[in-house]
Amino acid sequence: MSRSNKNHDYNAEHIQVLEGLEAVRLRPSMYIGSTSSRGLHHLLFEVVDNSIDEVSAGYCKQIKVTINTDNSATVTDDGRGIPVEMHPQENRPAVEVVLTTLHAGGKFGGDSYKVAGGLHGVGVSVVNGLAEWLEVEVFRNGKKYFQRYEKGNKVTPIKEAGEIKKTGTSITFKPDHEIFGDIDFENDIIIQRLRELAFLNKGTKIVFKDLRTGQEEKFKYDGGIIQYVSYLNQGKETVPNKPVYIQRSVSGLEVELALQYHAGYAEVIYSYANNIHTHEGGTHEYGFKISLTRLVNDFARKLGLLKDNQGNLSGEDIREGLVAVLSVKIMDPQFEGQTKTKLGNTEVRSIVDNVCYEGLEAFLEQNPAVARRIIEKAIRASRAREAARKARELTRRKNALEITNLPGKLADCTSKDPGESELFLVEGDSAGGSAKQGRDRRFQAILPLRGKIINVEKARLDKILANDEIRTLITALGTGIEDEFDIQKARYQKIIIMTDADVDGSHIRVLLLTFFYRFMHQLIDSGFVYIAQPPLYKVKRGKKKEEYLYREEELQKLLEGWDREGGLQLQRYKGLGEMNPEQLWETTMNPETRIIKRVELLDAIQANNIFGVLMGDKVEPRRIFIEDHAREVQNLDI
Repeated sequence: MSRSNKNHDYNAEHIQVLEGLEAVRLRPSMYIGSTSSRGLHHLLFEVVDNSIDEVSAGYCKQIKVTINTDNSATVTDDGRGIPVEMHPQENRPAVEVVLTTLHAGGKFGGDSYKVAGGLHGVGVSVVNGLAEWLEVEVFRNGKKYFQRYEKGNKVTPIKEAGEIKKTGTSITFKPDHEIFGDIDFENDIIIQRLRELAFLNKGTKIVFKDLRTGQEEKFKYDGGIIQYVSYLNQGKETVPNKPVYIQRSVSGLEVELALQYHAGYAEVIYSYANNIHTHEGGTHEYGFKISLTRLVNDFARKLGLLKDNQGNLSGEDIREGLVAVLSVKIMDPQFEGQTKTKLGNTEVRSIVDNVCYEGLEAFLEQNPAVARRIIEKAIRASRAREAARKARELTRRKNALEITNLPGKLADCTSKDPGESELFLVEGDSAGGSAKQGRDRRFQAILPLRGKIINVEKARLDKILANDEIRTLITALGTGIEDEFDIQKARYQKIIIMTDADVDGSHIRVLLLTFFYRFMHQLIDSGFVYIAQPPLYKVKRGKKKEEYLYREEELQKLLEGWDREGGLQLQRYKGLGEMNPEQLWETTMNPETRIIKRVELLDAIQANNIFGVLMGDKVEPRRIFIEDHAREVQNLDI
């Protein structure tokens, strides 16, 4: 069939060519994942990664990261400095090529960098393309060079700006408001990543400074990932006392491993490839796990702790209470998985397997008492796992009526649509009664919790599943737990923790969050977990209608503006039970007027550390944490 209509023609002139960095500005999410807070911080980390590449090459000892008062960011290093000489093919200064051309840099030929992180050559040019402006200073050849860009376009040529003895690069950029709705950098996100990089690159000094607030942090760890494991295990009883450390280079692959057990039950393994956190694991992590499983079983039989007629211990049992950091540096990493954070190089598995087995075998041979303690812990874990399997059967909901026989009765909602259904976890029967009367039965379910749930940081799964409140909670949620967990079976997509604004309420909140984090972290990842914000005060001024205050600052502002002519009635709410059903609905449960905060884990490493300190065995780290963060408390009950 012929088409005479020219609108249907498809000729060469219809092929659009996006010059330079236009493609990046047109579809930024293709390059940095999103234009949300995560994408914003991705820009900064790409620049930092360039400096880290200089560290890996052996030329950089110090990196400074500064957030300026206008929300621009500066990253300065003492590396070799980006070359400023003319590029032989492009006939432009090399620094200009690097800043304006995708896939241009010293990471591809194999001579300048043995390993490299970041976005493999597109990073700093993408930052330039998504910046309102970017300025680069290069310290090289005894001179300082300067160039400025705006929205990826060169606005000044590279020019000399004086003489200087040091070498290095300094890049300052301001994220473009047209791309990012919010360009406010968050210190917690930046500090966590910089600390992580300092651990992974031992001896490197990384300095962070926020000129907006005056906050300053310095990181330098001569012990590298050994100190990383100690940091993750602070507040816990450990075996051995100091982490085991293994380091070897095989066929161009550098392998570093540090590990240590603690008396608790949570398994924590952080794996990295070229400083990139491989959240989804990969061949390096698999190689480590199979070597550890094989080694511990071999030693268990050698020491007579496992008989010939007994089956092997599972990897899951052997890793109970394990904290390990595994870092590999590889010339050509191949990443796969949905988020491109899973290492896929097949040759890595066997190399890591052999390196870890030989290194750990040598350690256990020299420390048989430690070997025995690790094996005995794994054997106890195996027995508990079988007990947990039986306890888990009790949490399966066979029909809608089953839960009514369990303690802490659930008042379910009538809706069967998880997308609109809410579950309130309410402290105490009194508040639970008010919540049941005040709720909208169509989409709001109420589960009163009697007392404090078990501290899951100090108990094995079989003990946790024997706890009535935990069993009731798991059954109500409908997702199952651990390897049986299925987010698709969640009966509610809003799980709202509603506790009193006092010490006990805060403790219950932390216990619940610890449980969700350790055993149902997908609920948090999916944005299903919230914390209710009940009012602190009820205020009545003269004949005016009652109003509610949710923050101390609101009370101070009210008192400062009060003319003291009319009467003022002030009630401080100590608990949810002091509110009648109508008040509880109006202030805390009504979607039109309530304040709820979604629980977000910006970084699992930081969360793991905080939960370990707050809920772990040792008192001293908890005391230090409380002292360090006392000024940040918003609602203090005295």
